[in-house]
Amino acid sequence: MPEASDVLVVGELNVDVIVSGADAVPTFGQHEQIVDECRVTLGSSSAIFACGVRRLGHATTMVSVVGADMFGDVVRDALHERDVDTSAVVVDPRTPTGVTVILNTGADRALLTAPGSIGTTRREHVPAELLRRARHLHVGSVFLQRDLRPELPALFDEARAAGLTTSFDPNWDPAERWTDLLPLLEHVDVVFVNEAEAEQLTGGLPATKAAYALAERMRPGGTVVVKRGEHGALAVRDGTDTAVPAYEVNVVDTTGAGDSFDAGFVHGMLSGAELGECLALGAGCGSLSTRAAGGTDAQPDAGELTALLWG
Repeated sequence: MPEASDVLVVGELNVDVIVSGADAVPTFGQHEQIVDECRVTLGSSSAIFACGVRRLGHATTMVSVVGADMFGDVVRDALHERDVDTSAVVVDPRTPTGVTVILNTGADRALLTAPGSIGTTRREHVPAELLRRARHLHVGSVFLQRDLRPELPALFDEARAAGLTTSFDPNWDPAERWTDLLPLLEHVDVVFVNEAEAEQLTGGLPATKAAYALAERMRPGGTVVVKRGEHGALAVRDGTDTAVPAYEVNVVDTTGAGDSFDAGFVHGMLSGAELGECLALGAGCGSLSTRAAGGTDAQPDAGELTALLWG
C-alpha cells in the first residue's frame, strides 16, 4: 500500500520524444531534414503536474498504467528521481507505454501520440485507503482517459465525501466533441483550461465569458481557471472574476507550462491561499517551468517561486 500523500494524481503516463528546431516540420517523400535536437523525456500532463506539486513540497502519489517496456521504465525512473511515489503505478505487459512525439519549431508545436497505455487507467487502480488519506485529488488529460472518464463523477464525489479538494485539466479533445466533458463540471472543485479549450467548450466564447459560462455549471464555490500564456490567467468563482499577469522569464521551452501552472495553483490551495494568490502562484510556476527544455527540469521549488512573486 502506498504511503499517505498530500496529493493523489490519477491519469496518464507517457514519454515525450521532443524534436526541436526551426525545421522540425516534416516533408514527406523521403526528404531528410536536420533539426537542432531530439530528446526523450518524461511526458504527460499528469506526470508533469505530479512532479511540479512534489517539487513545491507536497508528498505526491501517482496512479496510472504503463507497459512492461523501456519507456515504462523511463517514466517510473523519472518519477522516482523526482520523489513522486510510484507504488500505485500498474505495469501491464499487454499494453505498450504511450509515446508523444512533439515537433517544436520554437514558435509553435505539433503533437503526435501513440496512446498505448495512456487511456487504460481505471477507477479500480485507485487505492481506496490512499484516497481517504490524501488532501487533494487531481486528474490530468481527462479527454485521454478512455476507461476512467465514465467513472470520474463517482471518483470525484467519493473524494469530496472523504474531505479532499478536487481538480482536473482536460487538455485538448482529440475527438473534438468537447461537450462530453460538461457534465463532469458539477462534480469538481477546480477545472483548469487554456484559452483554446475554453473557447471550444463554450462554442467560441472569449476567455472571460467562457469562464463565466463554465462556472455556471459548477456547484457553489467551484472555480474555473483559464490559462492565457503570456497574458497571465483568470478565474471565475461564485460570479466574480479575478485575473493576474504572466511573469517575464527567459523562455526556452513551453512544454508542460500549463501543468506546472496547475501545480502552483493547487500548492496555493493546500497552503490556504486566497484565489488571487493561487492564480499568482500558478502563473509563477508556469513561467519558471519554461526556463529549460522539457516539462519538469525547470520546475521551481517553493523558495524560487516566492522569490519571483514577492522578491
